[in-house]
Amino acid sequence: MIPAPSGATRLYVIVGDPIAQVRSPAGVSAAFAARGHDGILVPVQVAPADLPDFLSVATRLKNLDGIVVTIPHKFACYEACTSTTERAHFLRTVNLMRRRVDGLWHGDMVDGLGFVGAARAKGIDPGGMRALLVGAGGAGSAIALALVEAGVSELAIHDVATERRDALVGRLNGLGKAPVRGGSVDPAGFDFVANATPAGMKDGDPLPVDVARLAPAAYCGCVITKPEVSPLIAAARKIGCATGTGTDMYQQHQSIMVDFLLGTDREG
Repeated sequence: MIPAPSGATRLYVIVGDPIAQVRSPAGVSAAFAARGHDGILVPVQVAPADLPDFLSVATRLKNLDGIVVTIPHKFACYEACTSTTERAHFLRTVNLMRRRVDGLWHGDMVDGLGFVGAARAKGIDPGGMRALLVGAGGAGSAIALALVEAGVSELAIHDVATERRDALVGRLNGLGKAPVRGGSVDPAGFDFVANATPAGMKDGDPLPVDVARLAPAAYCGCVITKPEVSPLIAAARKIGCATGTGTDMYQQHQSIMVDFLLGTDREG
């Protein structure tokens, strides 16, 4: 049970635009309470044009200890951090920020850990698989890094923003691990298919991949939390694919988020 906030309660916010789809506030607030921490996470909708003003004010709020970052602010919030974990620095994006002792911000990006963790919880190990990722934004770049580190045999990345995609492909190939290349919406021949785009959040959105070309033996994962079963996941399940939803992803990385926000993680 989450206790009623008081003047001593430490404040955390999740910032995005839109924000109604997020599932984090209740779970993170309950996790704080379970650890004996008097803190609460609340959603805040901030348009991209207003983000600099929001961050300026947030930095001056004495009882604000952390920020959870969602679409479309992950790259911009990286720039607002004075320090980050190694993975966030490599990706130049964050989805978590916590207050440093000096009052400035330390960031991390754990979307990839949650996405791969959700697959493993379903008995799917990406190691050795051919993977297709759609979306090279904040969450997509984190998932790409996590898949490469998980040992996929190959990673293809599709994004309509080709410059952003190519920059990510270049950085990942620089690691000297799995070969990474540009991809398409055709999932044929891939064992692991990941959607890291908002496609499916709105009625009438096109599917992010050509589902007719999806193999029944493939794993299909999606970052969308609202609707809980995205159109892509619903279509993949009809084919017989093992699937992971955005809620599965969130459940896997909630404890990682709380560790980071409370400063009990190992890095940073």
